[in-house]
Amino acid sequence: MTETRVMKSSDLALRMARLAQIERELARAEDALREGNDGMVRVCARRAVGLAAEAWLERVPGKSWRGDALNHLRRISADESFPQDIRGAAERLMTKVTQRATAPFSTDPIADARRIIAHLDARTDGGGA
Repeated sequence: MTETRVMKSSDLALRMARLAQIERELARAEDALREGNDGMVRVCARRAVGLAAEAWLERVPGKSWRGDALNHLRRISADESFPQDIRGAAERLMTKVTQRATAPFSTDPIADARRIIAHLDARTDGGGA
């Protein structure tokens, strides 16, 4: 029983550390938004989703995606098990600032990131990124 408690405690510590990383990326995105750096807002929002996706994948059997934040966004946008609004948010976050006139583009990448992160968290028992 002690070993189980230690594992649960270390799992909790890992989840808390991941959550802190995710929140730091979102805070960086907010800072970049205040500074008018649209590209950095998107980069930080993508990284936050990437961290959340990695944590989610560790808790979900049968999913084994690997790669960077953009790869995770590509997989989410193409996976029909995700609701359309989540897939759309992922697609918008993938669009570069320079492509805003020709592709689906997020006017609020931080909100899109938070929407995806909340959905990933809700898709697993026990929650916690």
